[in-house]
Amino acid sequence: MTRSVHPLEPVHALLADGLTAQIRPARPEDLGDLLRFYDEMAAENLRLRFFVPSRRSGRQAAERVCRGERPGYGALLAHHAGTLIGVAEYERLDTGGTHPVLAEISLAVGDDFHHRGVGTLLLEHLVHAARLDGVAGFTADALAENHEMLKVFADFGLHTTRRFEGTEVHCAVSLTPDEDYLTAVDERGRRAATASMRPLLAPRSLAVVGAGRSPGSVGRAVLKNLRRAGFTGRLMAVNPNAQMVEHVPCHPSVTALPEVPELAVLALPAAAVPETAEECGKAGVRALVVLTSGLDAEHSAALLAACRRYDMRVVGSNCLGIANTAETVRMDATFAAHRPLPGTAGVAVQSGGVGIALLGGLSRLGIGVSSFVSLGDKVDVSGNDLLQWWESDGTTDLALLHLESFGNPRAFSRTARRVARKMPVLTVDAGRSEAGRRAAASHTAAAATPTVTRQALFTQAGITATRTVGELLDTAALMHAQPLPAGTRIAVVSNAGGAGVLAADACAEAGLTVPELPADLIGELLGILPSGASAANPVDVTAAVSGTALRACVERLARHGAVDAVVVALVPTALAEATGDDLVRALTRRVSEDHPRPVVAVLLDQCESVRLLHTAGGDVPAYADPQGAARALAHAAARAQWLAQPPGSVPVADGVDREAARTLVDTFLAANPDGGWLDPPQCAALLDAYGIPQLPWACVHTADQAVAAAERLAGAGGGRVALKAYWPGLLHKSEQRAVLLDLAGHDQVRAAHRDLTTRFGEVLSGVLVQPMARRGIELVAGVVQDDVFGPLVLFGLGGTSTELLADHAARLAPLTDRDVHDLITTPRSAPLLFGHRGAGPVDLEGLEHLLHRLSALACDLPQLAEADLNPVLARADGITALDVRIRLTPRRHHDPYLRRLR
Repeated sequence: MTRSVHPLEPVHALLADGLTAQIRPARPEDLGDLLRFYDEMAAENLRLRFFVPSRRSGRQAAERVCRGERPGYGALLAHHAGTLIGVAEYERLDTGGTHPVLAEISLAVGDDFHHRGVGTLLLEHLVHAARLDGVAGFTADALAENHEMLKVFADFGLHTTRRFEGTEVHCAVSLTPDEDYLTAVDERGRRAATASMRPLLAPRSLAVVGAGRSPGSVGRAVLKNLRRAGFTGRLMAVNPNAQMVEHVPCHPSVTALPEVPELAVLALPAAAVPETAEECGKAGVRALVVLTSGLDAEHSAALLAACRRYDMRVVGSNCLGIANTAETVRMDATFAAHRPLPGTAGVAVQSGGVGIALLGGLSRLGIGVSSFVSLGDKVDVSGNDLLQWWESDGTTDLALLHLESFGNPRAFSRTARRVARKMPVLTVDAGRSEAGRRAAASHTAAAATPTVTRQALFTQAGITATRTVGELLDTAALMHAQPLPAGTRIAVVSNAGGAGVLAADACAEAGLTVPELPADLIGELLGILPSGASAANPVDVTAAVSGTALRACVERLARHGAVDAVVVALVPTALAEATGDDLVRALTRRVSEDHPRPVVAVLLDQCESVRLLHTAGGDVPAYADPQGAARALAHAAARAQWLAQPPGSVPVADGVDREAARTLVDTFLAANPDGGWLDPPQCAALLDAYGIPQLPWACVHTADQAVAAAERLAGAGGGRVALKAYWPGLLHKSEQRAVLLDLAGHDQVRAAHRDLTTRFGEVLSGVLVQPMARRGIELVAGVVQDDVFGPLVLFGLGGTSTELLADHAARLAPLTDRDVHDLITTPRSAPLLFGHRGAGPVDLEGLEHLLHRLSALACDLPQLAEADLNPVLARADGITALDVRIRLTPRRHHDPYLRRLR
């Protein structure tokens, strides 16, 4: 089946130097531009493209590209600022109906745009278009001296073979994307995004447009903060009604400025923003920060269109501003009351209020910020852009995010997963309420709440998700100051028994353990501590402990392998030889470089929720309550566990008939344009195409057919069968009493068939006959296609009580081998699968295969709205789906990893 490339919509994407190109399918009306494109091409470049310096070849190529839509052919054009800068095309080869389907490609880039990533970007989009058209591989011929084109193929990331034939090179490219290809695309995207963000976060010149004279003017506040921070570039202001604001000369318009600023900060009425953005773009401004709130959809669309036309990146609208504390920049383009403290934390927030709270907290802790971006309405720049900037800036070692929405969660997840291996990435999990839960039909959809989906994203990407801003700061303080714990075993030390109990309880509630200490360690501690001390864990050092003894106790615990971290809970007393301050100083004088285990303090008389005790030997986070310390340690332990495991890879499922699956989906949606539930034969065919095992079945319409099917199938069920009613939209058969089990003999089968037809009458579409399954563990496995996050795979305890027990885990597809391991081991019922109370383990390899194939099915077919395999019977001798429901909806394929701007 041939699928046309031309329904692809125009998109914008970043070139290697940060400029913006538009990629779109060619149209007949592009002929004039294409003729001009080839006519203006240098003779040498024409020769490299066509093997001869022929203008005629260029005209023929232009006419071919603009001939109009036709099967097996696709052409894409790249434009910059309205000028054609590149063209790529493919044409399917006649392989006599054999697979794989191949296509010949050609690529040309305008003379002025070589070495800027145009050809590679076009090729990425051509791969996407051709794969939608069923093409499995590209072929291309190039002159052996065309080193630039050969380098494009060599660095592209897909598996490429080259064969030299005299002066020519024949290249063959497999279009099967793998991790190498995605990594190459990631790196190209990172370099392009970083280049595009440089004028925004490290501008050489800046203008505040709308710098008012009144004390309450937002523009004036920004101008004041910029001057106070000592911005290192040239600072300008635009106000047609003022000569000077904050000692900065004003100019009547952007075009009247003495030089074109790289960055313009707009503090204007909403209606004036699109026109001013257009003015900035025409003048050559490279980036905008739009502080203005109240832009409607039309204003926002016009703002974004201007930015795309003129190579501008934009932050906002409705934002607090941006800041970069680097000594070479010193930019505070916010209207916050206090200047950010220079430091190493990168901060990106959607809420200005959350931004102010984080800036204040990081300054109070002494961590400070490297750069800060208030994203606001996220018209353009997103958290993904900021992660890539921090990854490359050489300063940031801690990333803090507050994101209320995700534009491309799967691309964000890949970026975050990469960045989180280099630095902690923390977020406040905003939007957790059940108010966001959509109407759900199947068991799988009912379990896939927004909270579950976001948690899956954060878990897979290695993002530390906290519930509050306070918890975020608590955790940031620990990860900034201390090493990560290798596990969850905590030693609690206190100089008051009650404080120790509170700390131990907090640790247990956070999922940490407070183990008994080994006898040798207990003996060592008792030899250090005052008479009356207890070293069972919690370790009660007594109120009379000296600073020296406390320090020796903590250091011994921190060096011993029996625990992974130490919590020291202190209260001021009048009994100690040393004062409370002496105890704290003793704690902070520990020899931190001698051991890798973190030590945190709980100071119950402390006013601040968390602070860092700064010493020459390192910083120790001190918390006002044990819960804050315990939650921070739990997050740190989870990060350590995530880092300790390999990233995982997505296995390639063999024996999959993707073409048969796509044909089935296309045929169904052609007959049902609004989508709907597949019938049992269609469900079975789709699972068969992906090699997902099912219990044998037969669909019957009469009692005689039921008896005949029962005779044929009964042997697999020990002589007994089950009958199930079926009609479109029937979801929960047990609730409808539409399942009759354990039937033996002709009479019982006839009676069961008569019962179903009598009760359900004309609504009944058919009756399914299946052998009775042998005993095993009933599981549920399913997929929900989220409009924003993509396919979510859910797994857990199944059967009729699956929603009541709610023992599930979820991960976003595509699933790596690590994701599948986590899915299987995370539910509370996981021990049942590995052997419990004398029972042997189920077929774990078969279970892994089922989940991987379900993931592949969901990724290959975006039309799969939901699939519910419940129950899936797990036994030692195999994994079998007993009941399947699948719903399709019309949905276009969206490659989340294809480089494009929103």
